[in-house]
Amino acid sequence: MKAEITPQEYEAFKTFLQDACGILLGENKQYLVKSRLRRIMEENKLTTLGELLERVKRSGRSSLKEVVIDAMTTNETLWFRDNHPFRILQEKLLPEFGDRKGAQSLRIWSAACSTGQEPYSVAMITEEFRRQRPGKLRDVKITATDISKSVLEVARRGEYEMIAIGRGLSPERQKQFFTPAMNGSWQIRPQIKSMVEFRELNLLERYMLGKFDIVMCRNVLIYFSAELKKDILTRIHATLNPGGYLILGASESLNGLPHLYEMVQCHPGIIYRKK
Repeated sequence: MKAEITPQEYEAFKTFLQDACGILLGENKQYLVKSRLRRIMEENKLTTLGELLERVKRSGRSSLKEVVIDAMTTNETLWFRDNHPFRILQEKLLPEFGDRKGAQSLRIWSAACSTGQEPYSVAMITEEFRRQRPGKLRDVKITATDISKSVLEVARRGEYEMIAIGRGLSPERQKQFFTPAMNGSWQIRPQIKSMVEFRELNLLERYMLGKFDIVMCRNVLIYFSAELKKDILTRIHATLNPGGYLILGASESLNGLPHLYEMVQCHPGIIYRKK
């Protein structure tokens, strides 16, 4: 990108991104746009953001549009990110669902799963619980979704370089749940990989995922407007089974919707139960 982004181009791009995937760019984020789109601009021999927008609009639902959205929505992630949600899952939620009369199945949705660290972390925690309490929760299915095709391809492979493995994963869990691959990376073991199904999903569009006992929608709602956030949380509520739980990111809250969710204090940490 050779030219500086004009205020008009930035406003037009903000509108495009919000309409396409709901993400609301803040003010003065031109540096972020330039850094994330530089390679795309060079590959398509474009010099201004306005030219890129025109190309995307002319081509409709093209691969270029998908690549731009991918570049703006892909974020780095960690194993067991923020820790508290996984402690709550381990100490409260899995025992609670495991002790429910006749409960042998559990359905979990990891929304905006990026390259797979969150749903695979959930699968590891669940496998550890089942080893500690044989016979409980024999049928666990984790559905993981993201808007980005490229991160879902990484997640489905379940193979990570050492630098990614080291971001939040203990040596004990690495040894227990991964095997070394030929190229120096690490491959997640089949029993963990088979628990997770990855699907492409835009949180602004209709959900055709079925019903869930737990939904993890963490560190993504902060990118949406208040109106879109309320709409997403209302639709997530419809996917939850009676007594199901919603887990948000550490910096996120419901800010309303008391008729849909009940706050549950977990000391530390807060989760929300479907009313």
